[in-house]
Amino acid sequence: MLGAGVFVVFAPATAAAGSGTGLLIALAIAGFVAYCNATSSARLAARYPESGGTYVYGRERLGDLAGFLAGWAFVAGKTASCAAMALTIGVYLWPGQARPVAVVAVLAVTVVNLGGIAKTARATRWLVAATLTVLVAVTAVGLTTGSADASRLADTAGTTGYGVLGAAGLLFFAFAGYARIATLGEEVRDPERTIPRAVPLALGLVLLVYLALAGVTLSVLGADRLAASSAPLADVVTAAGLPALAWLVRVGAAVAVTGVLLALVAGVGRTMLAMARRRDLPGALAAVHPRRRVPHRAELLVAGVVIILVSLGDLRTAIGFSSCTVLVYYAITNAAALTLGRDDGRRLPVQPLAVLGLVGCLVLAATLPLGSVLAGLAVLGVGALTHTLIARGR
Repeated sequence: MLGAGVFVVFAPATAAAGSGTGLLIALAIAGFVAYCNATSSARLAARYPESGGTYVYGRERLGDLAGFLAGWAFVAGKTASCAAMALTIGVYLWPGQARPVAVVAVLAVTVVNLGGIAKTARATRWLVAATLTVLVAVTAVGLTTGSADASRLADTAGTTGYGVLGAAGLLFFAFAGYARIATLGEEVRDPERTIPRAVPLALGLVLLVYLALAGVTLSVLGADRLAASSAPLADVVTAAGLPALAWLVRVGAAVAVTGVLLALVAGVGRTMLAMARRRDLPGALAAVHPRRRVPHRAELLVAGVVIILVSLGDLRTAIGFSSCTVLVYYAITNAAALTLGRDDGRRLPVQPLAVLGLVGCLVLAATLPLGSVLAGLAVLGVGALTHTLIARGR
């Protein structure tokens, strides 16, 4: 979660919300919907600790079509997310050569992931530490140099309810990562205990970080300048009168987003593995390396598709499309959670949160930019048709 979202998504979200106050409200809405989704994901993951996430939950609780659409939405949306992550690395690290840098980043994280999940986790820990260092530095610079103006947080001009919901949908891109541990369920020790604790804890900590960064960024840049920025955190340091530190922030951002890309490619590969095992994708993608125990063919395919997307695509378009399809994915998660009883002895209020999460996902998806919604619906339609044809062929 501490990756491309915190470094780039505040800009398009502010443009959609229309004001600084609108951005903060949208962030709270996105965080609440993410919490509902995280609760449902954690309960389902504890019940079904295997690779695939909602693809598995949908099949088990709602039927083959729902499971397939969840897996299809996840693979499509998260592949777009991978492209957005890689392009973010390029935009921050070398703006004039963003696409070639993005391709190199994809190749590098694929090599690490092919080494096994233990190496992925170890590399991610170092990258998270670097990320937090950068975010703390930006916050300190923004608050201690006299460039922050708290009155900018109270700006409400241009705020509309529809715009705030659309901004929340875009901001959801920054939260979508809390369930990564669920998609890696087969490789988690003691999943029934670990997953329900890890998912909401990670989400809560990240929400606090986002609120702090959003407040600092808005108070330094203001809504108009933030909405037009391509590298907001670097612009915060520059506006604070320390342009020499901007490149350190850019390098730190590239390192941080590399960490997210690392985990994201792993998650998409595991979902493709689960779908291939059930013959919803070509069986060749179900291959697992005999020594490293990773779905190497699936991860190589993901890398190839992402390289094509970063060569042809656009950062903000990738964010919108990813948010739409991933919100549909989590809508199916909540629908699956609604079928869970309380026979497992847990006391979490799953049913009300699952209802709120389901409604929230559908509302936020519907208020995204029209192009993103239409593209998402088209991809889901193709998926449904593909599943129907495969089922008839069988």
